[in-house]
Amino acid sequence: MILYLHGFRSSSLSAKSQLMQQAMASRGLSHAFAGPNLPVSPKQAIELALSTAHQLCHGRDIHQLTVIGSSLGGYYATWLANELDCKAVLVNPCIYAARDLSTQLGPMTCFHSDEPFELKAEHIKELAELFVPDIRHPEKMFLMARMADEVLDWREMQHRYSGAKQLIIPGGDHGFSDFEEYIPQVLDFALNN
Repeated sequence: MILYLHGFRSSSLSAKSQLMQQAMASRGLSHAFAGPNLPVSPKQAIELALSTAHQLCHGRDIHQLTVIGSSLGGYYATWLANELDCKAVLVNPCIYAARDLSTQLGPMTCFHSDEPFELKAEHIKELAELFVPDIRHPEKMFLMARMADEVLDWREMQHRYSGAKQLIIPGGDHGFSDFEEYIPQVLDFALNN
């Protein structure tokens, strides 16, 4: 079972979300995949992710869940994995979301639509409240970081997830535009114990 969490300003229409959905469908596992559209409020986003995780598992062992999170979704995935004691794949994850997104306050639109939204100071406070000071089971995490990420520092990611499986790749970009090449590794980690 895989729960995919997109990044800031993104949606379930993102390339990585669509690729994961297709990869699961090609294996006959559409029923074991969810990739919700997360609201701008981090508190509401986590509530939605948590309820989606429980719906996806539907009576099955929630420890079999893998949360895949990209950028801000990686920040949320870290919280969920710590809370649910499940696996997580973190793709260029945001480490200090409150710090990094505090520069983005104000009105803007989503990447995959013209839908407007506004990032407010209260959202930054909600992000700060979701920070996980101590990751309980880093061995249940798989970090995928690009060294040429133009938004976030891969060294912060590497340090934050020490003890996790790590794939630190030269070059690339924040969007991890060649993600499709790495899907077999993601699925191997996610679907095999």
